[in-house]
Order: sequence, then structure tokens, then C-alpha cells
Amino acid sequence: MELYDVHPEAGDVRARVLVNALTGAMDAGHAAALVAEHLTETLETQRVLTFDVDQLVDYRNHRPPMTFESWRWTDYEEPYVVLDLLRDDEGTELLLLHGREPDLRWNGFVDAVIDAVERYGVQRTISIHGVPMGVPHTRPTTVTAHASEPGLIPTQPEIIGTIQVPGSVTGLIEYRLGQAGHQAVGFSANVPHYLAQSQFHQAAAELVRQTARSGELALPVGDLERAASEAAVEIERQVSASPEVMAVVRALEQQYDAFMRGVNQETKATLLAEPVDLPSAEEIGAAVEAFLADQSAPADPEDARDVGPSGEDAAADE
Repeated sequence: MELYDVHPEAGDVRARVLVNALTGAMDAGHAAALVAEHLTETLETQRVLTFDVDQLVDYRNHRPPMTFESWRWTDYEEPYVVLDLLRDDEGTELLLLHGREPDLRWNGFVDAVIDAVERYGVQRTISIHGVPMGVPHTRPTTVTAHASEPGLIPTQPEIIGTIQVPGSVTGLIEYRLGQAGHQAVGFSANVPHYLAQSQFHQAAAELVRQTARSGELALPVGDLERAASEAAVEIERQVSASPEVMAVVRALEQQYDAFMRGVNQETKATLLAEPVDLPSAEEIGAAVEAFLADQSAPADPEDARDVGPSGEDAAADE
């Protein structure tokens, strides 16, 4: 069975860059999701492919939210996986793959993505997401870059060393593209672990900047930067109200600064090291639990609305 439908109005699509912003098990700070929402709202967008989510999503393990009001069901947040054609601020075309990371048929889905890369003339695929890291929100967002071959990314300090992690479709796409001889680049924004479940616009803004630089694209970032500045004020207010959380942040600042000094001295320090005495996991969890609960709920009900695969407000049809 085909995994996707091609939209007839897409016409003859050609794009030099494909941005992969799939979200799923790993997107700390909702960084990739924020980027996808931002780009589809600010740039000219046209649907190219719609994937059959019934073949890709395990609904029982990832149940889509439904809204029940008084005596009836009023909304269903249907999962989606789509490929859109966008035009940047200078008219350059790019492709954006976004929506939910598939649970099923990984090999078939990755083959379909590679087929799209070859069909539409993509020269470079750029994958983005957020990862939780022991960094403070008071320091600039760092990004771990990775690529299918040397020379596609600049030299960078070693942040996490060599590790083995659970697989993801995004990682598999990058791996398989490299095996097939295609250029594949990835940017993982390092999100403060205590904000991993919140919308961290600062990480999304940095991912847009990295994507624009790597893909030689003119991508807007102002809206994300403004949202990051506004959120920083609220985060600082809440952190300042809790001495326990403040202590955690200060310790993370010392760790981050020690790492950056180590980078300048060309040492082997990583952000996973602990050059200062940090609180225990139990202490951090107890101190940050209430903070995370406040941050996970939008202050403005309007912020809770989801943008569906068509780029339209999902609540508009209620």
C-alpha cells in the first residue's frame, strides 16, 4: 500500500533543501514543533504529500487528545505527517517534513522520504529537534550538530561524547540518507532539562538560525525571538520565587561556565560532566516539579490552540 498521497496541485516541485521537523519521543522544549508552526505561519506554504497516518501511528500507545464538553465530543486532534513546499523571504523553495514521528513501518517511511529527496532534487536534508540537557536557561542555547559526512558542519566542541540512545525516525532518516550518498545534517538544540516539557522558544529560534545558515536560506526568526524574550521574563519571575529552583539554576550556570572555559582551553570536558556539586535527582525533582507544572500550562488560553496539518487553527471549526 502507498504510504502517502501526492497533492495534484503541487505541480512540478523542485527544492534544494528539505527540513525535517518531525516530533515525537524526543523534542525537548517542543523546539521542532515550534519551528514547523512558525515557518508554516510566516512563509508561503503549499501541501505536497500527505502520509497515511493509519499505517504509521500506534493509536493505543499514543492516543490523540479528544475534547468533551457537557454532553458531546467537540474536537479531535488528529495526528498528521505531511510534506509542505515553502518559499523563504527571498523566494527560494524548500521542503518541510512535519507532524508526528511514525510509530510503525519505519523502514517504509524512511524509504518514502528518501524517494521524495531524490524525486524533488533535494541536495541537503536538515533535521532539527530539542534534547534535554543540564544547561541553564540564563545562558545562550547551545546546539549539537551532526552530519552524514565530514565537512557539512563546522568544527565544534564535544558536548556529550559517545553514547547509545533509543532510535528515532529522525535519526534513521539521517543515517539512511548518508548510506545512500545524500547530504544529511542535524541540529539538536540543548534545552534546560527542567523546561523540557515547556515551549522553549529560545531553542526554536536557534534552530531556525542554524537551519538558515546550513541551507543558505532566508528564514524569519523575529517572532520566535520576541516570544523567547517574553517567556524569559516569566521564567525568571517563577525561578526567583523559589530558592530551591534558584539554587539548581545557579549550579547549572557554574557547570555550563566551567564547560565553556574547558572548551576554550581545548579540554575534554562535556556538558554531561559535573564539575560542581549539584543537588541530587530527588532534590531537583522536588524543587522543579511545581515549576514545571506551571510552565506546561499556557498562561493565555489562546496559546493552547493547536495548528493542524493544513496550517489552520484547529479550534476554528468548533
